Amino acid sequence: MPEQESSHRLPEQANDGAAGAQALPPPETRRPSPWLWLGVGFLLIVALLVVFVLPVVVTEYELPLELRADLPQPAPPSNASQNTEAPSPFEEALAARERQRAQDVLADILDVQAELEALQVEQWAGESFAAALESARAGDVFYRAREFDQANDSYLTAAATLEELLESVPSRLEETLAEGESALTGGDPQLAEARFNTALLLDPGNAQARAGLERTANHAEFTDLLESAAGLAQGGDLRQALAAYQQAAALDPANEQARAGAGAVTEQIRQGEFSAVMAAGFALLDGGDPEAAIAEFERAEGLGVNNEQARGAIDQTRNQIASVEITRLREGIETAEQGEQWQDAVEAYDEVLAIDANVVFAQEGREYASRRALLDNLLTEAIANPFRFNEDPVYQQALDIYYTGRTIESPGPRLAGQLDELEVLLADSQVPVEVRFASDNLTDVTVLRIAELGEFEQTSLSLKPGRYVALGRRVGYRDVREEFTVGFGQTPARVTVQCVDRLGGRR
Repeated sequence: MPEQESSHRLPEQANDGAAGAQALPPPETRRPSPWLWLGVGFLLIVALLVVFVLPVVVTEYELPLELRADLPQPAPPSNASQNTEAPSPFEEALAARERQRAQDVLADILDVQAELEALQVEQWAGESFAAALESARAGDVFYRAREFDQANDSYLTAAATLEELLESVPSRLEETLAEGESALTGGDPQLAEARFNTALLLDPGNAQARAGLERTANHAEFTDLLESAAGLAQGGDLRQALAAYQQAAALDPANEQARAGAGAVTEQIRQGEFSAVMAAGFALLDGGDPEAAIAEFERAEGLGVNNEQARGAIDQTRNQIASVEITRLREGIETAEQGEQWQDAVEAYDEVLAIDANVVFAQEGREYASRRALLDNLLTEAIANPFRFNEDPVYQQALDIYYTGRTIESPGPRLAGQLDELEVLLADSQVPVEVRFASDNLTDVTVLRIAELGEFEQTSLSLKPGRYVALGRRVGYRDVREEFTVGFGQTPARVTVQCVDRLGGRR
C-alpha cells in the first residue's frame, strides 16, 4: 500500500539527513521539529495496522453465517504456495474487490433468506432451503481462508437456490390450492386441510385457502345434506330437496355436486309449474278469452323452460286474434270505400298492416285508397278556394286535378259532384267582371299586380274572379288599402279608394 511504502522510505530519508548533518552541520534554525517526527511515526503505525491487522478484524466480524462443525474444511494452502513476502498493494486491492463482491452476494442472501423464513419455508421446501444454507456456509469457510473467488461461487450457488425458491411461491401456491380443491372434492378433508394450511404459509392472506379450510370444517355436515337432498328428490318432495341442496351449497359454494343437484331439482319444479300454467292458458283460450290465455302463455315462457312450446302457443293465439281483427277491419274498409271516405279506409288499411304486414289485400288496397284520398283532398281544397284561379299556376293545377278525376271509371256520387262543381268554378274563373272604382281625383290609385289607375273620380276595370287589393297614395296623407273580391257572387257595387287622413293627425 502507499502508506506502507511511505513508512519504509521515511527512515532512509531520516538517515540521509543525519549523515548530511555530520558533514555539514546546518544552522540551528533548520533542525526538524519534534512534531514532525511524531507525525511520521503515527503514519507508520497506521500503515502497519491497515496492512496486517484490519483484514483479520474484517474476517472475524463480517461473516453472516457461522461454520458448521461437521462441514469439511477446505485444505489449507500448501507451504509451496505460500509467499514469504508481504502481499503487494495490487494483490491487496484485488482481494478487497473479491471480498466486496462476496459481501454483496451475502447481503442478497440474507434478504431472500428473511423473506423465505417469514413464509416458513422449512415446512414446504425444507431440503432445498437447507441445501442453500449449506452452500452459504461452505462459502464462509473459503471466506475465512481469504479464498474469495471460491467463496463467491458458493454464495452465488446459495443465492440462486434461494431466489428460485422465492420465485416458485406463486406456482407452488396455485398448485397447492388445486390439490386442496381436488382432495376436498374427492372426499379427503384431512388432505385438503393440509394443503390449504400450506397455501396459507405461502400466502397468509389468501382468501381461497381460508374459504377452503372453512369448507373442510363443514365437510361432514355437507355430506349429510347431500344425501338427504338426494333422498327427498327421489321421493318427489322437490321443494324440500331444493332447500337441502341450497343449504349444502351454502356450506361449500365451490362444490359442483351441490350446485348440479340444486339445478336439476329446480328444473323439475319449473317443468311442473310450466305444465300447470300452460293448461290454464289453453282453458282460457277454449273459454273465449284469448287475451287472458296469452297472458298465461307468457307467464309460462318466463319460467325459462320449454320456451319454444310457450312461444308457439302465444303465436297461435295471436294469429287467431289477428284473424278476427283483420276480418272486422276489412268490413269497415268496404263500408268506407263505398261511402267514398277514403281517408278512413287508409287508416283501416294501416291497422291491418300493423297486425300483419304481409296481408296482400291491405297492401294493394291501401295504395289505391291513398290515391283516392289525395284526390279528394285536392278537389275539396280547390273548390273551397276558387278565388285563386286568377293565378295561372293555381288554375293549371286545378285543371289537372279536374282531368285526373274525370279519368276514374265508375266514380261515386261524391267524386262526380266534386268534379261537376269544380268544372263550373273553373269556367267562371276565366270570365272577366267589370268593377267600378270611385276616388277624389287627388289620390293616386293602383290595383296591385294588375294596373295603375292614377287619379280619378269614377272609373272601371275588367277583372277575372279573385281577390284583389287597391292601394291609394296622396302626398301629405296616410296611404289606404282596400281589399275586395270579384266574381262568384261577391263582386262589390263600387270600390272607393281615397286618402283622407292627413299626416299629423288632422282629418
